[in-house]
Amino acid sequence: MNMTEHEKFHALGIAHSHGETEHTEPHDHSHEHDHSHSHGEHHHVHSEAEKKAVINRLSRAIGHLQSIKTMVETDRDCSEVLIQLAAVKSAVNNTGKLVLKEHIAHCIVEAIENGDEESLRQLNKAIDSFVK
Repeated sequence: MNMTEHEKFHALGIAHSHGETEHTEPHDHSHEHDHSHSHGEHHHVHSEAEKKAVINRLSRAIGHLQSIKTMVETDRDCSEVLIQLAAVKSAVNNTGKLVLKEHIAHCIVEAIENGDEESLRQLNKAIDSFVK
């Protein structure tokens, strides 16, 4: 029996959405290309839209962090700086969650299908680093 990706999530106890993927920004699918990376022997594909979503989030966080640097340089109130730092921290954490979800949805599901235990060990190591 060939399990669907959704069934695999349930079998593994992995959190996932039952609805459509939430998109926070409009994007054009007409120029989408797949981008790949490798874990061991296996080849994983990520869409241009997935990659662009992460890059956009990182770019916004970088811009926000640069604005905070200017706030410090211009002697803005420390409490305002702390509030803005908390916002950047949250944005970076949410970007990490997005990367993790995409990694599980694509790379880890494929690794499980192929019996790639090394990718699972790498995922556990990455999660440990991310949630510190």
